[in-house]
Formats: sequence, C-alpha cells, structure tokens
Amino acid sequence: MTSGSGDLFSLAERKLDWLEDRQRVLARNVANANTPNFEPSDERPFEAALSGFMVAPVRTNAMHLGGTDNAFGTIKVPGHERSPDGNRVSVEDELTKVAETDNQQRLVTNIYSKYMAMFSTALGKG
Repeated sequence: MTSGSGDLFSLAERKLDWLEDRQRVLARNVANANTPNFEPSDERPFEAALSGFMVAPVRTNAMHLGGTDNAFGTIKVPGHERSPDGNRVSVEDELTKVAETDNQQRLVTNIYSKYMAMFSTALGKG
C-alpha cells in the first residue's frame, strides 16, 4: 500500500485494501461459527486509515457524534448472545456485513473507473 499523498488513487487503493482485510476477517468469523468460545471481530472503522490524507471526517456540528481514534486493525464485536458452546457469531449479521463490504468494493471500483475515464478524456485518449 502506498503512503497517503492525498490523491484519489491512493485513497481508493487504501479503501480497497481495508475492504479486502474486512472480507478476510468476516470470512474467518463465518468459518468459526461453530467453534466453541469463538469471539467474532471486525476491522476498525475506515476513518482510522485516513491519517495522512487531506480528506478526513470532520465534526461540523456539536450535535453530531464524534469519530473514534482507533488504530487500524481488528476489534472484538460485542453484543451477541453466547450459544451454549460459548460462541458469539451471528451468521446473519456476518453475511450482512459481507454484503455491505461487497457493495462498498463495487462503489470504490466504479468511482476509480470513472475517474480513470475522465483522466483519459482529459488527455485526449478517451
């Protein structure tokens, strides 16, 4: 992954890397749905990966919720009831997250493709 220079290409690359990592974590959660005492995890919010970019989430109103300063990586997901074997994975929730991640990957890829098409047009190659 390239260091953050603030351009759209680096931002798209970083988002796709984050989404790839999230898919891996979610797949591990689903694969361990029957493992006793398994605790599901998820990637930290993408906003943590935006350090070094000119684009950053901004709290524009005191009534808005503030962001988190978590480091990039995985976090444990609390809140699900334990099954009798101690497992906390909700397959339905995990598959919903997988679908959301897939939609985000498509969105980022489409934006990247459109941006590249505009670049080509501006250079007279499109």
